[in-house]
Amino acid sequence: MFDIKKSIEVASTLPPEFYQSEEVWDLCREKIFCKSWLYLADENLLFKGLDNVFPITLLENYVDEPLLLTKVEEETQCFTNVCTHRGFLLMQNPAKVRKITCQYHGRRFDLNGQFEFMPEFEEAEDFPRPCDHLHKLDLKKWRQFLFTAIEPVFDFSILFNRLEERLGFLPIEDFRFAAEYTKTYNVHAHWALYCDNYLEGFHIPFVHQALGSILDYGKYTTEFYDQMVLQIGYSDGSGFCFDLPEGHIDHGKNVTAYYYWVFPNFMLNFYPWGVQLNIVKPITKDFTKVEFLYYIKDQKIFDLMEGDKLAEKTEREDEFVVEAVQKGLQSRFYKSGRFSPKREKGVHYFHRLIAEHLSV
Repeated sequence: MFDIKKSIEVASTLPPEFYQSEEVWDLCREKIFCKSWLYLADENLLFKGLDNVFPITLLENYVDEPLLLTKVEEETQCFTNVCTHRGFLLMQNPAKVRKITCQYHGRRFDLNGQFEFMPEFEEAEDFPRPCDHLHKLDLKKWRQFLFTAIEPVFDFSILFNRLEERLGFLPIEDFRFAAEYTKTYNVHAHWALYCDNYLEGFHIPFVHQALGSILDYGKYTTEFYDQMVLQIGYSDGSGFCFDLPEGHIDHGKNVTAYYYWVFPNFMLNFYPWGVQLNIVKPITKDFTKVEFLYYIKDQKIFDLMEGDKLAEKTEREDEFVVEAVQKGLQSRFYKSGRFSPKREKGVHYFHRLIAEHLSV
């Protein structure tokens, strides 16, 4: 459908059709989002109380799949939240239960998703069948963060290992979830345009003066792996940097930020103060919600770096340019652009992944 050449030196960007076509929008849902590992929730926050079942919608308004997380002893599992009798939503709210019982006709399941009982079915033949159990989805965890996929085509352990490679020294589970800074932004642009912008530091000197003041643009680097892009921001040594242990791959370097992007819509922004999660949520072809979640390791450094104010300013600047691109793509004269081989490796890799997924 789209041809993005492997060599960035000769490749061109996705055409406006990708961002504007209703058909492509639907294909992205089924061939990209339903095939990828998507961020679901923070396990520690979901089950911090007595509740042992938690209904949750996977990427509401786009994938829109109703799911049910259950916790039995120390194991969290993920099932469809739809009764196998008539499709009724089983759980409407988090709760502490011994059994999962459908409120429509009384079909009952245990917390492992196994069918147990159904009234008035004594005369039914070939019942129950395997499909009468709740469908179980793969559930993966990196630290406290849960991920699932409808039909995964990629090994999650590769993502896990890449994250641990540089972040393994951080006690992320002990970071404080800072609900007071959490915010959802409304962006009037296509979800992929938001990712395009995130995946390159090329625009920093032109758009982000405050962010640029803490980063050495000349040393800014981009690396890409299987389903992941990492951008590393360095300082000149005068600002806050990670205290990297001996043996760390970046030991001795003045690293101020690690920016991880996991295909297709999840970002982890690590600073010396902690981490900010960004979840990009497609709503329509020209409207996206982006959720910012903060986990603080050191409140003093967060305050000194003005973590929330810097994020707010940077986000508003990003919205300005992304929304302007959304409008610009409607021009009759724009077809596609070329990539900077030095600065746009991340965007090029993203476009290649999109083209590969849509071609299957």
